[in-house]
Amino acid sequence: MNDPGSTVPAATRRLDPDTAGLAQAAALLRAGELVAFPTETVYGLGADATDAAAVARIFAAKERPRFNPLIAHLADIDAALAEGRFDGSAQRLAAAFWPGPLTLVVPAGPGTRVCDLARAGLSSVALRVPGHPTAHALLKAVGRPVAAPSANRSGRVSPTRADHVLDDLAGRIAALLDGGDTQVGVESTVVACLDGIPRLLRPGGITRAALRAVLGFEPVGPVMDDAERPAGPGMLASHYAPRARVRLDVTRVEPGEALLLFGAGRPEGHAEARVSLNLSPAGDPAEAASRLFGALRTLDTSGAATIAVVPIPPDGLGEAIRDRLARAAAPR
Repeated sequence: MNDPGSTVPAATRRLDPDTAGLAQAAALLRAGELVAFPTETVYGLGADATDAAAVARIFAAKERPRFNPLIAHLADIDAALAEGRFDGSAQRLAAAFWPGPLTLVVPAGPGTRVCDLARAGLSSVALRVPGHPTAHALLKAVGRPVAAPSANRSGRVSPTRADHVLDDLAGRIAALLDGGDTQVGVESTVVACLDGIPRLLRPGGITRAALRAVLGFEPVGPVMDDAERPAGPGMLASHYAPRARVRLDVTRVEPGEALLLFGAGRPEGHAEARVSLNLSPAGDPAEAASRLFGALRTLDTSGAATIAVVPIPPDGLGEAIRDRLARAAAPR
């Protein structure tokens, strides 16, 4: 087993999501190794959430700040309920959206197996039951909570296909379960149910309107007592960042910029862009979300110093897209 702080390259096995591949991946996770696997949102970098040494390897591989808590993934709702204390709102959200792209941050249960390091020393725990069949089969085979942030270097663009994972983490992890392209394309929605008031910490694959329909009211925004110690996953200001600078809501493109389009409109100067990609020519937020991270990675390889992004409406999944783009554009 590699030392958690080691940067010595090792072979990363690429496994098919069949019976043999799943068995190998589960055995590696139970042995404390790192395995990337697909979910319906993005690829996750998995480690046994009950093993602090294994979780430390996630931080080493991702070069991730250790104050940022990790999401623990479970095979089913009953397994998740055993790890945390769910109030009425959390129970309703879990029943409505699990399995699926929702993470709930709840008080850690007295018998939680998710280690302190995965929880970043917090009294809460972030839990998710993913809906991807490969993820479900893997989690069932492991039989333990699996901590799994996005399978990329910390702060970089999240991976929506197996090759994206290897671009960032080849030689740093034991194996990769190749499940093809992910469907949703942005990370899970994160809702905290800690003080009787559901708080939307991160927009994602479940829209605000869908949350409101289940809860009967609008979830409020996050409260952060310490900006340097996030209350939940995915709350760092600078995140999902390509190497190029990101410029948002552009109405004019500067010569040589890479251009990220949405819908049929074109900003002034678009013909002078080095390269351009359209997240959704039809203006469909779901299509745009599924293509967002792949498009950012492609534009980042163009050599352009700046990626210019046209305005994207905040409706539905547009809120999650704008959130990720704002983090990609944050100072770093």
